[in-house]
Amino acid sequence: MSNQIQVTDSLVTLAATNLEILVNFYTAFLNQEPRKYIPNVYAEYQLPGVKLGIFQPKPTHEPEFATLTQSKMSLCLEVKDLKNAIAHLTDLGYPPPGKIITASHGQEIYSYDPDGNRIILHQETRNSEEKR
Repeated sequence: MSNQIQVTDSLVTLAATNLEILVNFYTAFLNQEPRKYIPNVYAEYQLPGVKLGIFQPKPTHEPEFATLTQSKMSLCLEVKDLKNAIAHLTDLGYPPPGKIITASHGQEIYSYDPDGNRIILHQETRNSEEKR
């Protein structure tokens, strides 16, 4: 019998150079309070299908996260109305720097949180067609 991993839950985490700035951003962006919150240490939000955790690295690990540029990881969020999501980010002071991209799976746009983490907002093609 071989060993197997048994996953019981999933969590995506972001390291924060300033936890409170990201907590304020994601609280406003997601329109929800963290379901778990330890000031200056950790905040967690429940999203459909996954939890989003934001943590402040311990001082001994800060250099590992300080030079993060052009990460290959993205927080991808499917939204019902891409234009409303873009307007919401813009209202928060973080407008997406580019334009909406049409991909095989729908429309999407890249944006960034206050720490520079990539957020990809995506609207499925069928949702786009339903809106017309």
